[in-house]
Amino acid sequence: MVNQSKPIVAIFGGSFDPPHIGHQHIVESAIKNLEINHLLVVPAYLNPFKSFSFASATQRLAWCHTLFDDFEKVIVSDYEINEGKSTTTEQTVKHFNRVYDVKYLIIGSDNLSTLTKWHHFSWLNETITWVIITRDGYPLHVDHLKNWEILNVDAPMSSTQIRNKKDLHYVDKKIQKSVQIVLKGNNLMTIEERVENIVHILDDKKAEEIEVFNLDDADYIAKRVVIANSLNGKHTLALFDHLKKGLKEHGDSILASDTSDDWVVADLGDILIHIMIPEYRQRYSLEQFLNELVENQAKNIDIDPA
Repeated sequence: MVNQSKPIVAIFGGSFDPPHIGHQHIVESAIKNLEINHLLVVPAYLNPFKSFSFASATQRLAWCHTLFDDFEKVIVSDYEINEGKSTTTEQTVKHFNRVYDVKYLIIGSDNLSTLTKWHHFSWLNETITWVIITRDGYPLHVDHLKNWEILNVDAPMSSTQIRNKKDLHYVDKKIQKSVQIVLKGNNLMTIEERVENIVHILDDKKAEEIEVFNLDDADYIAKRVVIANSLNGKHTLALFDHLKKGLKEHGDSILASDTSDDWVVADLGDILIHIMIPEYRQRYSLEQFLNELVENQAKNIDIDPA
């Protein structure tokens, strides 16, 4: 039997918060200049060196699919998003090495000053070739790297600058409207203010027994969960329609939903909203599950020696 070699890939990871034309130029240059079978674009659930992301993980993944799915050789991966937590580059490389031969890691020159702080940097340095994207103001200090290549890419705008200046000039037209909604909405409200708005919208349409769960310290897919009772199936759908309109007015948006006459689940990325008839709420005991999740996390924090 012939032992076929694994496809050679490069990984281009990041927050993509939001992705912009500079990212697209990097992808084009990598495909053109690197000897690879595939380029893996891997949006992070949360950058290990950041405490939060501006747009939700679900939203950033959707943006990457919109921008990169049509590129030849590019695969947009939801691996780190599905992990639901900050994932180290070492873990990601080992994950993809099961199927591919991860030869390259694409990074910006602004990462060079902190690169040795990456988890298991020595292992990464021995395993892969660093592909460095030049950025103005960040010198190429590469003495600590074993194997590296330079990609000179004209990427004058960063995601941070786009967010701070609210300048969509460097954002592809395919996602400009969606990015604009996020810029006008979520950055003007804290998550507490957004939850307060959700509660107000539901209460205004006669939802009952509205309860909010703070899951900041729990290992869960959302930071907040809102549960509300509807009076009946017709009221469930009416509440959902009212919620969609109210969120849109405040620049927030539902990224995914699952609806029936008895139960609606709305996913805002960092907030999950459950609207259900009382019988369903009692049957599935969602509050008990969430309370236990919070309590277990609190116990783990109490015994953590760190």
